[in-house]
Amino acid sequence: MKLDLILQNIAKHIQLDEKEIDYFTSLLTQKTIKRKGFLLKEGEICGYESFINSGCLRTYSIDNKGVEHIVMFAVEDWWTGDLYSFLTQTPASFTIDALEDTEVLQISKANLEKLYYDVPGFERFFRIMLQNAFIAQQQRINQTLAFTAEERYLHFIHKFPQLEQRIPQKQVAAYLGITPEFLSMLRKKLAGR
Repeated sequence: MKLDLILQNIAKHIQLDEKEIDYFTSLLTQKTIKRKGFLLKEGEICGYESFINSGCLRTYSIDNKGVEHIVMFAVEDWWTGDLYSFLTQTPASFTIDALEDTEVLQISKANLEKLYYDVPGFERFFRIMLQNAFIAQQQRINQTLAFTAEERYLHFIHKFPQLEQRIPQKQVAAYLGITPEFLSMLRKKLAGR
């Protein structure tokens, strides 16, 4: 199990001694998801918080008309899951699938609760992760409501420059809330400037 990336991720916010690192890593499981495979399907209960060691995942829902709404992409060094389902142990509202072959490290809800009790620093770590997720969600909602499609696209390529090369144009369009055809026209317009 490759642990360097997750330990670096944690070290950005809390310091652990060797015993705490060993205990934490003993609670993790590794999972590999092939491209087009699923980490979570809508209606299932999210049993894990997942850290991406390699690959790319997308979180989305499909509306009554069959239109896909991508709420998030997640790549290396990111945490992902359906947080509401995980915390409440109720059916997930989102599906999470792999856009590339992906390897994740996972911690179950029961093991996370043990970790909070046995290594209190992890309460701080996951509080920071939750705060960051809340801020990102608020910013995304504001951009969806207040930005033009062009502004949303420019923000996306500025904030996530590595993603545009890894994700099909139709996925980027679904994330931005526009059609692939409109995104293509937008890209041509911007390239002409």
